[in-house]
Amino acid sequence: MSTISKVAARAGVSRTTVSHVLNHADRVSQPLRDRVMQAIEELGYVPNPQAQSLRTGRTNIVAMLIPDIRNPFYPELVKTAQSQLEAEGLDMLIFNTDVPGGHSQDHAREYLRQIYRKRVDGLIISDFALHGLHNDIVNLDLPTVFIGHLPNQAVDSVKLDDFGGGYQMGAFLARKGHKRVAQVTGPADFAEAMARAAGFEQGLRDHGVEAAPALRFEGTYLAPSGVNSVQWLLDMPAPQRPTAVFYGNYLMAMGAMASFYDRGIGIPGDIAVSVFGDQQQLEYVRPRLTRVGISPAALATRASQMLLGRLTGKETGPVRTEVLRCNLQEYETA
Repeated sequence: MSTISKVAARAGVSRTTVSHVLNHADRVSQPLRDRVMQAIEELGYVPNPQAQSLRTGRTNIVAMLIPDIRNPFYPELVKTAQSQLEAEGLDMLIFNTDVPGGHSQDHAREYLRQIYRKRVDGLIISDFALHGLHNDIVNLDLPTVFIGHLPNQAVDSVKLDDFGGGYQMGAFLARKGHKRVAQVTGPADFAEAMARAAGFEQGLRDHGVEAAPALRFEGTYLAPSGVNSVQWLLDMPAPQRPTAVFYGNYLMAMGAMASFYDRGIGIPGDIAVSVFGDQQQLEYVRPRLTRVGISPAALATRASQMLLGRLTGKETGPVRTEVLRCNLQEYETA
């Protein structure tokens, strides 16, 4: 079994030099680093992560809290963040708060306790994973980045311009000539859902289209509410039905698209459909959905960059809040 002493002997250096190469490479000249790394490769030496943690005070682990691993948005978010962090020598520990049995808030609170005990180096929190526990992170003493709307601005955060994205779609549909336009929002107690809805309605009004309350349906962000919204639309008298509908997220739009198809409703011939979101899965839906948003990968990339800035000490300033502009993409459905 290879040891740090054997590596030092093979390279003709001290144990301290080997330790510096492994943990503080900037303290060692390039020729010495090359000799040590060659010895490590020849001997097949693998550093003990627990011992390294004791020496450096670092675990090289970042935790990530997500609300629902089944939602296609979050696997893409996790995969991207993991790739970004692994490239810097960091491992990721995933906590999914929406586990069988419900009680998501209890799970989130317990996972935060575990994160404290495991002494991770940093934390990424994805929007609804905290389920209203935003004040529980006020006193966090480790670098943390929140993805989404963070009311108390306790830590660094990055989010979509939900209002701006909704506005873009409202303006787009109005310019396309639609005069009666419906929207299916997310839950009313989700701030970002209401920001999307408000932006959408403002975009309509600013371009001469009434944002009628009767054409607003509150969904759940889950596919069944998309299905239910189709029945809501069909229950309207034919002359009052909208010519276009905007869905507040990908899952509701997917439920609606399936229901429209099953009922023989043509898109966009009978009704134009658009969505807030830019998940990879949308590329496999036909007809292709007109959409506004940015990809989960873009959010995860920026969150990872912000966290790495804190972990490396390159960023030491006050808490930051970044807002990423949404992109509108026109396809066949609207």
